[in-house]
Amino acid sequence: MKYTKLGNADLHVSRICMGCMGFGDSGRGQHSWTVDEEHTREIIKRGLELGVNFYDTAIAYQSGTSEQYVGRALRDFAKRDEMVVATKFLPRTPEEIEQGISGQQHIENMINTSLKNLGMDYVDLYIYHMWDWQTPIEDIMDGLNRIVKAGKVRYIGISNCFAWQIAKANALAEKEGFAKFVSIQGHYNLIFREEEREMVPYCREENIALTPYSALASGRLSRLPGQGGTKRAEEDAYAKFKYDTTAAQDNVIIARVAELAEKRGVTMTEVSLAWLLTRVTSPVVGATKLSHIEGAVKAVELELTEEELACLEEPYVPHPLAGVMAQNKPAAAKEKHVWSTGDQKIGR
Repeated sequence: MKYTKLGNADLHVSRICMGCMGFGDSGRGQHSWTVDEEHTREIIKRGLELGVNFYDTAIAYQSGTSEQYVGRALRDFAKRDEMVVATKFLPRTPEEIEQGISGQQHIENMINTSLKNLGMDYVDLYIYHMWDWQTPIEDIMDGLNRIVKAGKVRYIGISNCFAWQIAKANALAEKEGFAKFVSIQGHYNLIFREEEREMVPYCREENIALTPYSALASGRLSRLPGQGGTKRAEEDAYAKFKYDTTAAQDNVIIARVAELAEKRGVTMTEVSLAWLLTRVTSPVVGATKLSHIEGAVKAVELELTEEELACLEEPYVPHPLAGVMAQNKPAAAKEKHVWSTGDQKIGR
């Protein structure tokens, strides 16, 4: 495993971050394909053996049970000060807004619940899961700064935002003396490269870490179309929403990944992630099998030539925004979001 600095933070992370959205009670959340605690522990233990020290979860994942599974596994198998643990918080709910709960209090409630789920005193990276159009950014940044000062969070990151949004937030933080976002977790992979328009150059200029999700496009970049069907591929309506409408143009790139993998004697996973690793700090790679994390770690050692990189990139055409980013607009603020709190009770 190789390690790198997480942007402007004093955190050293493995080049692969284990994405923990696939862990948790499948009866308590958005996904039917998540794995139980026994298999979660096996996968995390294997990740630790391979040198992965960066783990990403969220309060929204399976109503907090992902946080619970991850927290118990890391407490049993790892030393806390050698791990970098990231989790995320959701926007205020309509009920909270109606009750007059401020953005600051909402963040305090959220972090307290996540720390309880994880069984930890602090998290290393606390991520603003999606832009909250109903709450002033001043309240969000103030609330985050308060929990940093309280020692509950070491650094803050953001996910699913436009470059202008993180720039606005960090400018406000600098003006007020608040903690600034040190990382962005956006939607970025070989068949979805819209982050390259503004986010990638902005982060390069400001030394903000790129830790993208959907690194393998929900598995599409790890196999040829029609091969190796998985429960997730069959049942994840959200992933289909993100990728199925652009399948024809994406399949051209996927075919090139397969061709290069065969030529180099490696897997498609290794090729796809090796390309992404030339552009980002640490991609978030989901794992629901031991082979998933083993394949991701192998990608760290694969170096592609400039000609190979260009061959993979050449067929790309612009894509419409999809998933959470398609809802990042004021008109969608009151709609039910893909990440709802389900039956998760947020502590006060």
